[in-house]
Parts: sequence; structure tokens; C-alpha cells
Amino acid sequence: MSEVRSPAGAAPEAVFRDGLAAGELRFQRCRACSAAVFQPRVLCPGCGSDDLAWQRSSGRGAVYSTTAVRGREGVHNVALIDLDEGFRMMSRVEGVDADRVLIGTRVGLAVVEQDGEPVAVFREEIS
Repeated sequence: MSEVRSPAGAAPEAVFRDGLAAGELRFQRCRACSAAVFQPRVLCPGCGSDDLAWQRSSGRGAVYSTTAVRGREGVHNVALIDLDEGFRMMSRVEGVDADRVLIGTRVGLAVVEQDGEPVAVFREEIS
């Protein structure tokens, strides 16, 4: 995990998207209370401080919750991932049947392109 410099005044969402374009998962850490902050914000939701530092995540975590969504285009999963740095994000786990994604499964980040934009997804880690 390392700190990321961002241009002064850059919108938090832009810094996050730039990270994805570079193959990185970025999150913020509050310098006042040390909380990991995700989704990108201008204020810490825990203490209200605006002193947020950007950091690179390892992209490793565990499935906290998952569900299989069935639609016309097939079945896919929606998962909440607990990242090792202490934040949770919604995404999906690829490379495994949607019905076979298990809570507690260790996963790693994969950045894929969807509709011309980089998107953070996860793949099961092989131990």
C-alpha cells in the first residue's frame, strides 16, 4: 500500500477512475482518524475531516456477501468485497459460476473494460 499523489482540486471520482485506467484500485485514508474511505469522497464519513490521502490497494480481499442475479442476458453475481486495507466495495467475481461464489472466498483485483471504461472486478485467488 502506497500513497498516491493527485492533482490539487481533482475530483475524487476522477482520481479513482485514473487509477483504474492504470490498473490500480485506489482508496482514501483519513489522516485525522485513520479510517479507510471508499467510495471516493471529499470528507471522511467517520469524522468529517477533509484531510484524505489517496492510497493504492493491494486489490486483495474476501467475499463478504454475494447473490446471483438472473436476467435475460444470463446469470451474474453481485458481491460485496472486504478489501484487506479495511474498506468494502460492491463488484462482481468473474471466472466462477455466479451460483458458486462463496462467502469468505479470497479474491484479487482484475481491471476489465466495460462499455469503454475500466471496471474493477475480482477473480478467485488460487492458493
